[in-house]
Amino acid sequence: MGRIHNRLALKERRKHLRNNGTSAEATLWTLLSNKQLEGRKFRRQHSIKNYIVDFYCPSEKLIVELDGDVHFSAAGVQYDRKRDEELRELGFKIIRIENEDVFLATMAVLDKIKNAFTTPDPS
Repeated sequence: MGRIHNRLALKERRKHLRNNGTSAEATLWTLLSNKQLEGRKFRRQHSIKNYIVDFYCPSEKLIVELDGDVHFSAAGVQYDRKRDEELRELGFKIIRIENEDVFLATMAVLDKIKNAFTTPDPS
């Protein structure tokens, strides 16, 4: 299958997305970075195949996607459905969270992520 993670061709795009993220991404990153959520390591703007995911936890094969307005258009919904299907076929779990929930329901968002964990706490 070849390399599927962090392909070199997407390096500059990943870097651009990390440096120009939404406020919801920045806020969630402060809660996920440095193994703060039950000792799990997360990566931000990680690529899998030709897709760049918002957050990725390698030990759980868990993708966390934040959805803003662009995701709710007909084209956005169709693209996300195809993308999620391809990633699930590779064995990844995907959680989708609306941007506003990061601010309005922070603890519920963190609980939703924790509830997707299937491996024992690494600490």
